[in-house]
Amino acid sequence: MFELTKEHEEFRRLVRDFAEREVAPHVAEWDRAHHFPTELVPKMGELGLFGLVVPEEYGGAGLEEGAFTYLCLAIEELGRIDQSIGITLSAGVGLGINPILTYGSPEQKQRFLPDLVSGAALAGFGLTEPDAGSDAGATRTKATLADGQWTINGAKAFITNSGTDITSVVTVTARTGTDAEGRPEISAIMVPSGTTGFTAEPAYNKLGWHISDTHGLTFANCVVPEGNLLGERGQGFRQFLKTLDDGRIAISALAVGLSQACLEAVTDYAQTRTAFGRPIAVNQGVSFQVADLAVMVEASRLLTYKAAWLKDELSAGRGSVAAVKHAASIAKLYSTESAVTATRIATQIFGGNGFMEEYPVARFYRDAKILEIGEGTSEVQRMLIARGLGLPA
Repeated sequence: MFELTKEHEEFRRLVRDFAEREVAPHVAEWDRAHHFPTELVPKMGELGLFGLVVPEEYGGAGLEEGAFTYLCLAIEELGRIDQSIGITLSAGVGLGINPILTYGSPEQKQRFLPDLVSGAALAGFGLTEPDAGSDAGATRTKATLADGQWTINGAKAFITNSGTDITSVVTVTARTGTDAEGRPEISAIMVPSGTTGFTAEPAYNKLGWHISDTHGLTFANCVVPEGNLLGERGQGFRQFLKTLDDGRIAISALAVGLSQACLEAVTDYAQTRTAFGRPIAVNQGVSFQVADLAVMVEASRLLTYKAAWLKDELSAGRGSVAAVKHAASIAKLYSTESAVTATRIATQIFGGNGFMEEYPVARFYRDAKILEIGEGTSEVQRMLIARGLGLPA
């Protein structure tokens, strides 16, 4: 049975100290200004956060056991202070580094990974399109191979870490032909920043995640070398499904951090806020809601770290892909929906103050909803869970 080790807990405290020292004092200002703190990324790299699942030869930690659990702990603790910073790490590793690490050639790994691990650069993963979200197989972006070069045309939407000053590359899925059965052949191709014809559109004006970098991308006769193909031609669909499995566990950890932040905020507020001459915590209408929140946090955390443990077991040659996929969907569904509920409870307990931006629960409330959408919607997770139980697809 899984459990967090002493080393895991020590690492949790290390990241918590970092988040409270380097993020917490600035987060309200960054959020108001919609400012992506580029200067924070190398500091995260110095702490080793981007290299937790990466071998030493590329500058990573080279952890032999529990690497993915370490990453989830880091995401949770950053997300406890601010969700945007948490998703910067989650996407930076899960969507930026992992596809290159898993499917890249030795040359591609040597070219990109050291800077990504150190925090000198960020990478993105372009999957979603304006007309292809949950139905990612409906990708319309096309890449044509001729004379040793790919010419890419199309558009991507909602891509994290894709337009920062230090973004070095975005991996995009594109149609590269048709397979033997006439279905679209989808491949993954790496497009370095600054490539002619590749444009990161102006940043979105989002409901939440104001600090996170998110852009639409366009490709207009964008030409890259044939060698920028990531992995095998026609395997892009399989690659991004695998990427999303890991990403769902990471988003679960992000949700746990948000629920934990809500629990801490309301526990303190309920004891210091007075009404009718006494702390509001003495009212069962308040204390029962806090108790429910505590249950959701505990259950979310257990589901998330069970899934992370199964992922680490699989990396060590034990367990099964099916078990990880099933656990990831369960954790993602429960923890993200619980986080949305947690922010609603927290805002309600704070009353009128919860509607004011000077209190962090207002930011928590704005940030929560996307958790039920990104890396596979709640509806998709229910479909996958049912399928894992043997129900008809």
